[in-house]
Formats: sequence, C-alpha cells, structure tokens
Amino acid sequence: MDYIVNTPCGAVQGVAGRVPGTAAYKGIRYATAGRWEYPVQVTHWHGVYDATEYGACSYQPRSFYNEEENLKKIFYYNEFRKGDVYTYSEDCLFLNVFTPDTAKEGDKLPVLIYIHGGGFTGGCGHEKHFDGPVWPTKGVIGVTLNYRLGPMGFVCLPQLKEEAGFTGNYGLFDQLCAIQWVHDNISAFGGNPDNVTIMGQSAGGMSVQQHSMSPLSEGLFHKAVMCSGGGVSKILSAAPAEKHYAFWQKAMENAGCETLEQFRAISPERLFEVWNQTKKELRNPGSFPCIDGRLVVANGSEILAQGKQHQIPYMAGSTSEDMMPPILQGMSKKWCQAQPKPSYTWYFDRQLPGDENGAWHSSDLWYWFGTLPNCWRPMEAKDYAVSEQMVSYLCNFARSGNPNNDGELPNWEASAPQQKKVLMIGEGETRMAKPSMLKMIKTMLTNKAVGE
Repeated sequence: MDYIVNTPCGAVQGVAGRVPGTAAYKGIRYATAGRWEYPVQVTHWHGVYDATEYGACSYQPRSFYNEEENLKKIFYYNEFRKGDVYTYSEDCLFLNVFTPDTAKEGDKLPVLIYIHGGGFTGGCGHEKHFDGPVWPTKGVIGVTLNYRLGPMGFVCLPQLKEEAGFTGNYGLFDQLCAIQWVHDNISAFGGNPDNVTIMGQSAGGMSVQQHSMSPLSEGLFHKAVMCSGGGVSKILSAAPAEKHYAFWQKAMENAGCETLEQFRAISPERLFEVWNQTKKELRNPGSFPCIDGRLVVANGSEILAQGKQHQIPYMAGSTSEDMMPPILQGMSKKWCQAQPKPSYTWYFDRQLPGDENGAWHSSDLWYWFGTLPNCWRPMEAKDYAVSEQMVSYLCNFARSGNPNNDGELPNWEASAPQQKKVLMIGEGETRMAKPSMLKMIKTMLTNKAVGE
C-alpha cells in the first residue's frame, strides 16, 4: 500500500501502523507559533508531506537531564519511556492520525482525539502507551497531539496582553487549533468531522474539561471523555490571568530581563531554570490554565451552575490508587450526574501485574489504548480481557454516545442524581457497583501517588 492521503492541506505520506490492518500518519504539523504567540493553523504545504516519523515534543523539564538519573521520576520513565528516544523543540505542534488501512474519504468513521497529561509540564502524544492505539480495528480513527508545556505554554504577562489582547493558555490554544485542524482535514482520512470525541487524562482530562466549557470550541466535538481529571472543584479551579502576573514578572526578574523582547530571546534551558527557581521562591507551579476571557471565560463551578457547558454525552472516571482517589472519583461522578445528556462514570481497579502499586494514576491508559503489548509488565489473560472491554466501551461511545452495545458488554448505566453506582472494571467481574469510600480515603492518606 502507498499510504498516501490527499488532504485539503496537500498530500500526506503515511506508514503501516503498529497494529495489523492500521495505517499511521505521524508528525503532521497542524500549526505554527512563535514563543508566546497564539498558534496559526496550517492550511497548506508544498509537495508530499512526510508523515512516517513522530514530530518533536515540547520542551519540558526532562529535556535538560538524564531521566535514568532522576529517581523522583524513575517510575514513570520506566513505565512509559524507557528505551525510547525523544526530540524536544519549541517547534512542536504536531499531531498523529491512526486509521484502518482501508479507510478512504467518504467512510465517515468516528474520530477520537486524545490530549495527553503530565501536569501541563510534561509528556507528548507518542509515548509507548499511545504508540498505535487499537481503535482503528474497531472502526474509529485515533488522533494524538503535542502542545506547548510549562513556561512555553502557560506564561501570563501584561505585556503579552497588550500585544494580543489577552494572555495565557498558549498550550490550550494549541490543543484547540489541533481540534480545528482535525475538523477541517479528517474527512480525507475517512473520518467524520461531525462525529468527533475528545479525550484526555490528568492534565489532559482537565484540558478536555476546559474545552467542554469554552465558547470557542462549540460544534468542533460532540462527546468527551475525562480520565482522572474530569469534573470541577475549588482545588482545580482556574484563576484570572492577572493573578499569574506576579509569578511571571518575578521569573523575568530572575532571568535578568527588563523587556518582553529580552525574555523571549533567552534559551529554552535558561527559561526552564528561571521557571524552576521562581516556583521554589513563590511556591507556585506557574503552569496552570487561567481565565483568559477567550477560551476560558469563567471558573468551572460557575459555568456548570449556569448550564453553559457543552450539552453533549460525557464519560469520566478514575483509578483505585489514583492521586486523591475520593476527590477525583467524586468530581467525575458529580459531573456526569449533572449533565442533561446521558453520561457515564467508571472506576478502574485492576491491580497491574509486575509490582505492588495497584491501579496507579494513568495506569488505565494501557487498557483504553489497547497497547498492552508495548508494556514491560507480565500482562495476563485477565488484562487483555479487561482492555478489550474498555476499548469496546470507548469505541462504542465514540460512535454513538452510548458505551453499550446490545448486550455484548456488561450493561453500563448512565449516571443520574439518584444513581449511586458506577461501572467497576478491572478486578472481579465488570459490573455496576459503589466503590468503597473508606478504601479510597485510606489510599489517599497512605499511597505514594505513583505517576505524573
């Protein structure tokens, strides 16, 4: 097969996917942007675009040290990146498209766009657990993407507001631009721009949350999935951009810069150095979404109270050994219960083989993506069976907004104010039940919150 697709931007040369029967179009540039400029969508290129290799990731802390020597992060490195090589750059706005290798324009296949997590400071769209989702074998096109992180993606300064009319959330605008690019181009890959689901985990789930409350993305997607980061709370609430000015003005001072021009010109490594220094001095992460007045127009509690979130079906859930298990599970459940469209809550409790960390934060991604063969763990028949169920639920949801499929899977009841049960999946049989609040609280007080 030639794996060439003719998009509105031009021809794209792909490659056979990791999973038999699939094709992969890697490292497609969806936008361009200078430092702390909002992205401009790519609409045309000359010649045939080479989409056979993944593109560069955003600069992030691990760009500047040897991960094998950072014991604080070694678990996640061993899990998702060990043995792979990643390239980092400010030129990082790339996405990847995974399709059935028989897909063609006019097929109108459902589309699932995934936004990675990592605390808005790390990660990319092609780590091992994202490398070749099995969704195309179920007739669903998958998309993963990179966006700007940390001080590259979340600076807030009054000088930048004067320049563009608003400031902050450059990374969220990257994600929005990628969703827009998919809307404009996915039909060429066999996808249906009128049947798009966005999905994310942790910071990616929080990103999905923001897009689901934003007037700028109305109509660009039609369903949403949030893993260990969905729902609203005072703990994870966005503040006005102006509240972030003092942090970034202090960072400029620490960099020895008097002007925005000087600050823009410092090296990426120096930028990350002053960001880390300022975080320690002000005890502020300095890399969190803000209320920018365009994409993020208010905090989540206000939007939900006013019913101004996108009126679409949602799936949301968390894991049993998650970070703050009762809080994340409660946020997911309350969000789904509050929706006018049928929405579905899960609780993943598979105790992954290979160590004693259980269902840690982001462990469920191996199962949602069906990428267990990429994992070092001694996965068992049980794990593959659980993954098959989870992939089926997810792809059914992407197809129709309902994860069920005429009795072929255990019935997943929609959340409602009087519905106290959620879908328990992982250990034991898949069923509707109530997770133990006592166990979740004990876990929150005693676990190591493994993950990132």
